[in-house]
Amino acid sequence: MESQIEKEPMQLKQIISILGVIIMGTFVTILNQTLMSTALPSIMREFSITPNQGQWLTTAYMLINGIMVPITAYLVNRFTTRQLYLFAMSVFSIGTFVAATSQVYSVLIMGRMIQAVGAGIVLPLQMIVVLYMFPIEKRGAAMGLIGLAMNFAPAIGPTFSGWVVQNYHWNMIFYFILPFAILDVIVAFFVLKNVGELSRPRLDWLSVIYSTVGFGGLLFGFSNASSNPFFSINVALAIAVGAAAIILLVRRSNKIDSPLLDFKVFSYRGYRLNLMISFVITAGLYGAIILLPIYFQTIRGLSPMQSGMVLLPGSIIIAVMSPVTGRLFDKYGGKKLAVIGLLLITTTTLLFGFVDLKTTIKTLVILQMFRSLGFSLTLMPLQTAAFNAVPLTMAPDASAMFNTQRQLAGSMGTALFVVVMTLASNSNAAKALHSTQLADLAGFQAVFLLVGVFSFIALIMTFFIRENPIIPDNITTHTK
Repeated sequence: MESQIEKEPMQLKQIISILGVIIMGTFVTILNQTLMSTALPSIMREFSITPNQGQWLTTAYMLINGIMVPITAYLVNRFTTRQLYLFAMSVFSIGTFVAATSQVYSVLIMGRMIQAVGAGIVLPLQMIVVLYMFPIEKRGAAMGLIGLAMNFAPAIGPTFSGWVVQNYHWNMIFYFILPFAILDVIVAFFVLKNVGELSRPRLDWLSVIYSTVGFGGLLFGFSNASSNPFFSINVALAIAVGAAAIILLVRRSNKIDSPLLDFKVFSYRGYRLNLMISFVITAGLYGAIILLPIYFQTIRGLSPMQSGMVLLPGSIIIAVMSPVTGRLFDKYGGKKLAVIGLLLITTTTLLFGFVDLKTTIKTLVILQMFRSLGFSLTLMPLQTAAFNAVPLTMAPDASAMFNTQRQLAGSMGTALFVVVMTLASNSNAAKALHSTQLADLAGFQAVFLLVGVFSFIALIMTFFIRENPIIPDNITTHTK
């Protein structure tokens, strides 16, 4: 092992500075993921493209991002923290500039793909930095601050995007993001220190191929499930090829000395269980991000801006509660928070399944606020508990796996819920209502009832969490 650390321990001021840099980078990159849904109609009109072509703005970004995340486990062990973060945010900034100045649709997609390369490195890396900088008894507070960025960014994305599109040209979305990305690079250059250790592993190219085909195939297949027949090349074949490649990756990883991803991380019960629960919750969160605007705009007739404002109070709840939840985790552990949070998520999600055209907007805002409170009490505590359950030497693998499941959960959840909504809306019972509005409402209700069932299953699973994580390797953080 080659140490990245030096003899002088980090001062509190340095830790706060580094955490601030990481939070800004996390917020900007995750916010960028959720901006296209509201802006897509304007982009389609300007470039005269079909919805399927427009979907590639999201699909291409997600594919590159999903491919980069697993490889980050290798990159973290090969390059210093500072080198990797500066590279990632610089690449993200370049991609943002390309997207902002694009005059051709293919160039816009290229810009999004360049962004995804940087974002795919930043997300796992920020978790690893936190794990190395903070002892196990203080990680909750730190992860709560990270959670502010990770959970608030996707929640505020549609509101911000709606405001921009309503008042400016769509490319202003990227121009608003670009200064913050560049500022983060500049500040990181001066304050970011190296943490952890370098093992300089050898890159196994066969594993890279398996990982790219595996995760890329799964993400591509599920992202196309809402717009293509399931038994088609773009869906079923892509998922089958992806699953086969993942199996080959696991077998390969178990045979070689320096695997691209060490799947032995799943042998730790606490990590495995918390990841499974988080998968279900994340799928519900991202599914709602897509479906709630559809309900407010298509069924209730609100404008994109009005729809975003209705969702804004819930987003503020997530932002305010994330740091608080982190401190509560350090004091009470993750299990109690997860139980309370999932009770709120399950109850409010099932209530959403019974809303109708007479339900007041005020009632919907209150439901969404309590649902958001449930997410803020659940997501980051589960993630922190998962990381606390594995040795610190496996932090790169644990972080890469967890962020990969976030990508898959978002993709699978969105695909499943859009398909269910479409099937329910087109059912004979829905058609008998003789109203497109009521048929769409039936589809919306069916989805949230299904999500409520999944949330209840996740709630049951939380009772099997044990509050006795192993103590990770004793590594003291120093500066370089």
